[in-house]
Amino acid sequence: MTNQTKKYPRELINAVKGLAGAYRMTLRHLFRRPITVEYPEVKRDLPERSRGRIILTVSPDGKERCVACYLCAGVCPGSCISMQAAEREDGRRYAAWFRINFARCIFCGLCEEACPSLAIQLTPDYEFCKTDILSFVYEKKDLLVNHGGKNTEYDFYRHAGVGTNAEKGKHYHEREPVNIKSNMP
Repeated sequence: MTNQTKKYPRELINAVKGLAGAYRMTLRHLFRRPITVEYPEVKRDLPERSRGRIILTVSPDGKERCVACYLCAGVCPGSCISMQAAEREDGRRYAAWFRINFARCIFCGLCEEACPSLAIQLTPDYEFCKTDILSFVYEKKDLLVNHGGKNTEYDFYRHAGVGTNAEKGKHYHEREPVNIKSNMP
């Protein structure tokens, strides 16, 4: 017997096993009741890390967290985020205007990962379909919420040690300034 004739019965047996397995799976599911979720009345529980609508959050002191660093706009593969930076009289940066085009957004979550101030966050809200494509462009007033989102206690300026009107050594976890002349021999 040649190698070809030895392989033929093995291949035939494997083919029959595969076909029988497929029929067995079909027959198993054929007589089950269908599982249908009545969507508007019954909503599925989404996983904890599901990514849906984007929001802009505020810090515990009630001020906007967004420092207009452009990292979210730079990392966005759909180029759907745009903003304009401005500076307050106390030296704190903010977004003068912030815009997201949800018609182009792919909900990848890269903007949330890139944000150093935890200002931009994705929520599990996925129910926002519209017939007019221009209504998918959300402005800052549409995105801004009055809570901290997933991280309610985080304050970027407090943790970063950035404060233009505060004295040195008075920030959160900041050491007193060192007098370099006292270190000299």
